[in-house]
Amino acid sequence: MKTKVRVGKKLTIHIPKAVAEELNIKEGDILSLKVKDNKIILEYNDAILLSIKGKKFAKITLDEIEKISEEEQNSYENPH
Repeated sequence: MKTKVRVGKKLTIHIPKAVAEELNIKEGDILSLKVKDNKIILEYNDAILLSIKGKKFAKITLDEIEKISEEEQNSYENPH
C-alpha cells in the first residue's frame, strides 16, 4: 500500500486509517522510525511479527527446549 500524507504542525505525520488497520496499529503502540537511503521507514514492532520476521540472534534446538522445560518443572515440583 502506498499513500501520501501531509506534514502538519510540529512536523507531525498522520497515519491514514487504512494503513493503521492493515498493520493493526492502535493508539499507544510504539513504532520504530529510521532513515535509510533518503527514505523514512516506520515499522510496527508487533511481538509476533518481530519473532517471525525479525533478525535472529540465537539458536536453540527442540531437545534443548525440552531439557530446560523439564528442569524448570522439576524445580517447582522439588524445591530445595
